[in-house]
Amino acid sequence: MSESHVVGVVGSLREESYTRVGIERALAAAEELGATTELLDLQEFDLPVFDADHREAGDAVEFADSVRAADSILLGTPVYHGSYSGVLKNALDYCGFDEFEHKTVGLLAVAGGSFPITALEHLRSVCRALNCWVIPHQAAIPKARNHIADGRITDADIEERVTTLGEEAVQYANIEPDPACFESTENVGADD
Repeated sequence: MSESHVVGVVGSLREESYTRVGIERALAAAEELGATTELLDLQEFDLPVFDADHREAGDAVEFADSVRAADSILLGTPVYHGSYSGVLKNALDYCGFDEFEHKTVGLLAVAGGSFPITALEHLRSVCRALNCWVIPHQAAIPKARNHIADGRITDADIEERVTTLGEEAVQYANIEPDPACFESTENVGADD
């Protein structure tokens, strides 16, 4: 297996982010398989609210360049009102086909409650529109405050799911993508 580069995007701004713990664990699993990794913690980027007239605002170019350099991208989000975080949506708006098309993407959702699935489905739709190959396995950490302590995942089943996500980000990093999906051919972007 050739060396691949995996980036993990932490879509949370919380200081003690459970999402960060999950993404860090998935990246560690990717490293264990020989990948190089990079943590893109949105807390550390200056990404103003996206304005299509100012695509290079703040750290937008640096963020997009890091995503573009990846073979696989792990997107991690807390669940807010049944969907993914606004800060992750904003970061993704600074990216497009140049950063995501034909890339392997893994999804991780972290919830205070017990049902983080809709956020994963929403992210899956976004990735499909960008013509990514989304790993079928997805990881969720429900009731995160009960399963994360001292910066680590304490539930063995959840840790295994998160670890598997990181491993599959490496295993499928260079998968031959399918032909463009209908959503991606209809996604003209936000230029109007």
